[in-house]
Amino acid sequence: MAGGLLRRKPIATADGAGVALARTLSWPHLLALGVGAIVGTGILTLIGVGADRAGPAVLLSFVAAGAICACAALCYAEMASAIPISGSAYAYSYAVLGEAIAWVVGWSLILEYSLVVSTVAVGWSGYAVAFLKGMGIAVPKSLAAGPALGGVLNLPAVAIIAVVAGMLMLGTRESARVNAALVALKIATLALFVAVALPRFDVVNLHPFAPFGFGSVAGADGVKRGVMGAAAIVFFAFYGFDAISTAAEETKRPERDLAIGIVGSMLACTVIYLLVGAAAIGAVPFARLGASPEPLALILRELGRPGVATLVAAAAAVALPTVLLAFLYGQSRIFLALARDGFLPAGLARVSARGVPVRITAVTATLVAAIAALVPLDVIASLANAGTLAAFIAVAASVLVMRRRDPAMPRPFRVPAAWVVAPAAILGCAYLFTSLQAVTQQAFLGWNLIGLAIYLLYARRRAVMA
Repeated sequence: MAGGLLRRKPIATADGAGVALARTLSWPHLLALGVGAIVGTGILTLIGVGADRAGPAVLLSFVAAGAICACAALCYAEMASAIPISGSAYAYSYAVLGEAIAWVVGWSLILEYSLVVSTVAVGWSGYAVAFLKGMGIAVPKSLAAGPALGGVLNLPAVAIIAVVAGMLMLGTRESARVNAALVALKIATLALFVAVALPRFDVVNLHPFAPFGFGSVAGADGVKRGVMGAAAIVFFAFYGFDAISTAAEETKRPERDLAIGIVGSMLACTVIYLLVGAAAIGAVPFARLGASPEPLALILRELGRPGVATLVAAAAAVALPTVLLAFLYGQSRIFLALARDGFLPAGLARVSARGVPVRITAVTATLVAAIAALVPLDVIASLANAGTLAAFIAVAASVLVMRRRDPAMPRPFRVPAAWVVAPAAILGCAYLFTSLQAVTQQAFLGWNLIGLAIYLLYARRRAVMA
């Protein structure tokens, strides 16, 4: 049994299962995919949640989360260029750390990607409903929120997931082109917000700067507040670059383009976040942000610019689906890798004549639509972060193991100061995990106990490597 738990999949640049994905993507597509995935609900919606938990010091929360993500992104770039196959952190763990750890990572990625798509869909719904209200169209609360928020189901969230899934089924190249156009629109929208809000920056809004301290302390309601408590939530705003690594088998020159997409998208998004965050926090008192599902539009209305607010809400409603597209795409490729390795039914790994895994995309969309319809935003985002942190730790550990095990392995991209950067990623992610709410940690543990039971009782014997 121990041998089965520790067996590793041979490193290869192509899967031997006979499932061919069309290589249609180049580095501009990957860069747009990364920016589209990273810049989304985290800055458009969760900045309000972060401000509620850290006050104006949420700016430091963004810096802390961004620094940890930057270290993880460098590790992803090395592993993606060295092992350019679908599966992301799951595939790297299978090749480096062993099957049991790979299963836990893959199971965590299922949690991450499913919940990210659901979170973004719920965030999109908030902006879409606000935009429709501005146009004189009122969406009943029963159809705009899940049961926890007094509704029945979040119908707009379900609808947008269906639209994006349909787009992905048409083809990867076509989806990438639409994504690039929507990313350009999203960047233009944020630039408009900064142009309007930043001149209204008032230093008074920065006091008190850190009303809940700089650590992570649980209040009477169980919510952890403080700079690092907020960092554990706004961390959600930075990841998304890992979705790029799932495109390895559909990239024309993966040994070059994956690293450009991963590192380039992180650099671009860090600059964007610093500008938008400073403009938002300096424009209005932080307490006003936490209660709004569309905080940037709220700020613009507070500044007496309702027309611009409506425009931002409309652009967010149009452009947020880029995050859905990137993560729904990534989730389907994670499922595809699991199916090809025998952990899921092999029939799910079939692709269409256009080289698109239609079946797995449809299954993924159905799963995340159910979550988005019923669960509130902050609960989903917090639990999604737990799955991501586990994957990031595994990738950083894989870098260190391979540096020691096979130092001569071809690495088109190498992490600079790897023995500093990779441990920093591991320790930073571990600390952020401890900063999550206790209920989130417990739910993540429960999810992985279920996953381990499925692996030991079902998946381990069905593995192709067996």
